[in-house]
Amino acid sequence: MISYLQVENISKSFGDLVLFENLSFGIAKEQKVAFIAKNGAGKTTLLNIIAGEDTPDSGDVIFRNNIEVGYLPQEPKLNPDDSIFGSIFSSPNELIKAVRNYEEALNSDDQDKLSEAIEQMDRMEAWDYEVKIKQILTRLNVQDYDKLIKQLSGGEKKRVALASVLIKEPDFLILDEPTNHLDLDMIEWLEEYLKSSAVTLFMVTHDRYFLDRVCNDILELDQSYIFRYKGNYSYFLKKRAERLENKEAEIEKAKNQLRKEEDWVKRMPKARGTKAKYRIDKYHELKDVAAQKRDDEELEVNMESSRMGKKILNLHHLNKSYGEQSLINDFTYKFNRFEKVGIIGPNGCGKTTLLNLIAGLEIPDSGSIEKGETLKVGYYRQEGIRFNEEQRVIDIVREISDSIKMSDGRELTAKQFLRYFLFDDKMQYVRVAKLSGGEKRRLYLMTVLMHKPNFLILDEPTNDLDIMTLNVLEDYLSRFNGCVVIVSHDRYFMDNIVDHLFVFAGSDNGKIKDFPGTYTQYRSHIREELSGEKKAKPAKSPKSTKSQPNEKPKKKKAVSYKIKQEYKDLSKEIDELEKEKKQLEEEIASGAIDNQEMVEKSNRIGEIMKLLDTKTERWFELSEQIENE
Repeated sequence: MISYLQVENISKSFGDLVLFENLSFGIAKEQKVAFIAKNGAGKTTLLNIIAGEDTPDSGDVIFRNNIEVGYLPQEPKLNPDDSIFGSIFSSPNELIKAVRNYEEALNSDDQDKLSEAIEQMDRMEAWDYEVKIKQILTRLNVQDYDKLIKQLSGGEKKRVALASVLIKEPDFLILDEPTNHLDLDMIEWLEEYLKSSAVTLFMVTHDRYFLDRVCNDILELDQSYIFRYKGNYSYFLKKRAERLENKEAEIEKAKNQLRKEEDWVKRMPKARGTKAKYRIDKYHELKDVAAQKRDDEELEVNMESSRMGKKILNLHHLNKSYGEQSLINDFTYKFNRFEKVGIIGPNGCGKTTLLNLIAGLEIPDSGSIEKGETLKVGYYRQEGIRFNEEQRVIDIVREISDSIKMSDGRELTAKQFLRYFLFDDKMQYVRVAKLSGGEKRRLYLMTVLMHKPNFLILDEPTNDLDIMTLNVLEDYLSRFNGCVVIVSHDRYFMDNIVDHLFVFAGSDNGKIKDFPGTYTQYRSHIREELSGEKKAKPAKSPKSTKSQPNEKPKKKKAVSYKIKQEYKDLSKEIDELEKEKKQLEEEIASGAIDNQEMVEKSNRIGEIMKLLDTKTERWFELSEQIENE
């Protein structure tokens, strides 16, 4: 195998905080490697060092000569005064320059400039590359090229940075949480893109489906040691469990042997021969092994929640718009005890707005919200961390309460409670500013749960949390004695927690559909519908179909023949447009057409993409009417 990267004995500390010491590993050409470690272990620091954005205290990072490295940091560093177009096409790469000149010429109405740009594209055989760039930008919803970087949201900046690094087609790609700020369709596209690419990949991600399907090698950093697993996430889980079992058995064996050796040391005569010295050395080795902590120490969440009455939360005909955009249109729902709901939809469709309405942070334009007397909402917000950076961790907890009651009746002090959440005595007196992003998220989660909610609202709770913490959080939520409403792009997390989904269609009509199943079931349902396969309707969730006493069942309105025919025609049209788009892409890639045809076919692909968006949105609307018939 051809080595692309060698990391040799690197160490990094911040003051007296040692992140890692003498780490060594290698990555070969076309390997796709995930890096897993607990929050605060130095994942982002390691990526910054490998990418050349930071330096190790000691050790070396060696890349193979003449390979191009691309890096997507967790917080992209873009020029705020640059435009989206300028940021994406700022590379010295000659192909990217050629495409940039062509795009500028298309918008200039200067025929001489356009002819020159087309000639350059022909000479460099850059047409395939131009199509690929447009596909990446379209899939990541990067548009409004003239918009300045400083006018973008955090999510938009991340997508621009991701598009930029993918367009450059580096030989070695380093990604730090690439799925953050992407909607589910974008994540699935990126997953397929990286799987089919020959790029060598080193990545940190908490998205376990993404990791499982993209990576074929996993490096785990645990207690300053690197463990390597030659397989995907499913293989990692199995082999890690075996490693921890073996480690625990080794520690127990050492403890048993140590008792015998301690007895010998106490009875040993003062005159020490060579044999005695050897046995003393072995005694100290056993002592070191027996004193080791378990590697699998994890967060255990077992908080008490407030009692929940029969009436929970009823939403009646909610409407919410911003300007001409309707985000929520005539939405009615009655929450039942202990139900767990996931919310999905494209970015900007209104998911967080719905959460804010439920939490009482926003007021609907019309409609009403009835809350039960015992309702106690806990809201974990995506942008909710507002700690005083100069405060100590323990002071954050003590401001809420000096003692915390657990579900098993135990009373914990603030110090004990922090240890429960894996903040050791030393970490409790650290200033918040020194915590990693994941540690701040863990502290924020503590402060939400300390108020003993019985209705949890979680907006992107998986961002920045390590995989070990996510596994335990999932276990807690599945046993939580209350309602849970989640917005998350983490498909694995959603599949393990939710009973059903609120689906935003993504059009401007603000309609929300209740789907009785998990995210994976929903995607399968949509794929089968789009492919024209007949699928039995999933059984309705008992929670969503329960009628009130003495309530007469509503008579459902029959769907007209015209609507059914339009639905059928749309399915055919979408299929035909997809085929036409694929054929055009193949023709452009063949290189057998002249410049004028190349321009015409590229423009037609753009038209098809717009038509597909419009027709798919209409298909969703008609699908809902037909399913509810």
